[in-house]
Amino acid sequence: MKLDASVMRTMNRLDFRVLEAVEKGMENRYLVPVGIIASIANLRNGGCHKIISALHRDNLVAHDQSCGYDGYRLTNSGYDILSLWNLKMRGIISALGDQIGIGKESDVYIAASPEGKQLVLKVHR
Repeated sequence: MKLDASVMRTMNRLDFRVLEAVEKGMENRYLVPVGIIASIANLRNGGCHKIISALHRDNLVAHDQSCGYDGYRLTNSGYDILSLWNLKMRGIISALGDQIGIGKESDVYIAASPEGKQLVLKVHR
């Protein structure tokens, strides 16, 4: 599956906070209810539900009701976007370029550091 980093252009800090809350909630359960996501992200329930709907539209979280409640979990794309954001916030990368290679287990991209150096970013599938 190809990484779609253009989703990050429309996301703000609250979106990433909700993604991190879903990830933290998945430490204890497979599907995380909206109430727990809202409490971990320190948001109101209605605002959290709006953000989760947008993340679900971008295929960063998956929705499931098989356990008797509305539960959400991170998808592989959600993990990739969250890791890119963490690399950006730590000052490791500042731009993501074209895909330069495809392997059995990973995709390889060219990236740029804040100093302007070229880096290679390997994203596992």
